[in-house]
Amino acid sequence: MAERLPTVLIVEDDPDLAEMLQAYLSMDGYAVLTVSQGEQALALAYNDPPALIVLDIWLPGMDGFEVCARLQESHRTRHIPIIFLTERRERMDRLRGLHMGGFDYIAKPFDLYELRLRMRNTIRRASLSGALNAITGLPQGELTMQALEQALHGGADWGMLIVTLKGVRAFSEQYGFVAGDNVMRVVALTLNSAGNEIGGPASFCGHLEEHTLVLIVPASALDALHARIVERLGEALEYFYPADNRGPNAFTSDRLRLSIGSLTAQQGPFADSVDLVQRLLAARQDVAAGGR
Repeated sequence: MAERLPTVLIVEDDPDLAEMLQAYLSMDGYAVLTVSQGEQALALAYNDPPALIVLDIWLPGMDGFEVCARLQESHRTRHIPIIFLTERRERMDRLRGLHMGGFDYIAKPFDLYELRLRMRNTIRRASLSGALNAITGLPQGELTMQALEQALHGGADWGMLIVTLKGVRAFSEQYGFVAGDNVMRVVALTLNSAGNEIGGPASFCGHLEEHTLVLIVPASALDALHARIVERLGEALEYFYPADNRGPNAFTSDRLRLSIGSLTAQQGPFADSVDLVQRLLAARQDVAAGGR
């Protein structure tokens, strides 16, 4: 799998400065997005949370402090680290920004090399504190890969179930990202509980991707775990929709639905964890409406 470049969102209403930062940071290996207004920043951050936001306090309309406050209100965006960028040097303004959740603060005019180091350190600190998914509280990233590696090289007779919740983006666009986060949270809680009940306390449940989770249990528990998940979620997803968009009244096509696949140690050998993940992803099949 190709490594995804860290995305940085620059929120700056000075077009010359924004263009300069985009060019400089792109050469440094970042995927850079730039906007000039707070409302635009919120829309981009809600849709695809970046690794870091460099946020000017002086913005037309919604200022940087309000943008930060709005980001903190959503589970989807509250974990995004923020570096405040401003001409203000007063101590109270710095303290206000840091108190609201900003990781750092740099005043104009600034040294590009200093900004580069602050960004690198901020992303690193945020990644260390982001070992758990901000929405579900389950392991993600390196913790999930460590669990896969441990199973792969542990010699145990393991089974893995991969579950992807589809249709989340369409649901969130229609009913709001908070509603979408709530669906993901309920699904993750259900998967984790089923893993513990069927696979025992040594089972693992964590994120492979934003809407994809993997469960590791004894191979003998795999079929029962699959059946339990379909039983609990196969029909329940429909009830996240209001009555006028449910069942025979459904008017949206990209519905919430599950795609599930499984692998066991006996289906190896696996070259490495990357091979394992690719084969897990390829094993998924959509669960029919109603869990059938």
